[in-house]
Amino acid sequence: MHLPSRRLMLAGGLFMAAGPALAAPRRLAFAVFRNGERIGDHELTFETADQSLVVRTLAAMRVKIGPVVVYRYRHEAVERRLGAAFESLATNTNSNGKHERVEAQRQASLVEIVTAKGQVSAPASANPLTHWNAKAFQGPLFNPQTGKLLKVSVSRNGRIWSVRGEAEIDDTYDAAGDWAGLKGKLEDNSSIEYRRI
Repeated sequence: MHLPSRRLMLAGGLFMAAGPALAAPRRLAFAVFRNGERIGDHELTFETADQSLVVRTLAAMRVKIGPVVVYRYRHEAVERRLGAAFESLATNTNSNGKHERVEAQRQASLVEIVTAKGQVSAPASANPLTHWNAKAFQGPLFNPQTGKLLKVSVSRNGRIWSVRGEAEIDDTYDAAGDWAGLKGKLEDNSSIEYRRI
């Protein structure tokens, strides 16, 4: 069976708000569904520290065939933003036993991304595709799980932002600009959906 991988992780490593960064809600929580079956949860908490917005993410998912768990996923992240500007990101992911760590830091003229495979220099306008902040779609995106720069195009239709290319994801935001949900396709052509709870 071909199990969810990068695209699920994009969703899992996954959030972004259309309004000012420091006006984010205190908490966002989502139930995660694959082909209509609930497979886990994704929660973000927001706090301010030293004038920065600190966003903590925890996503945990399990895919089962009958009673047997065939895929486990856990993603933890800490993202910092100063106003609307990305400052840093640290993630730790366990994708069915495969461990990945990413550290990204904005420098004066670039974003330095460090993974176990080495270092990548991204444009200063780069943002992680963490979904909670729609303003991040205005610049280059990188995968918060792998650190890889994404080859995607982004378009907007009202409150829906669509990402196409290496990912196929539609993020929806509510009237306040808070992330309200996600729909997309995985590499095995199954569907994934985030429903806010």
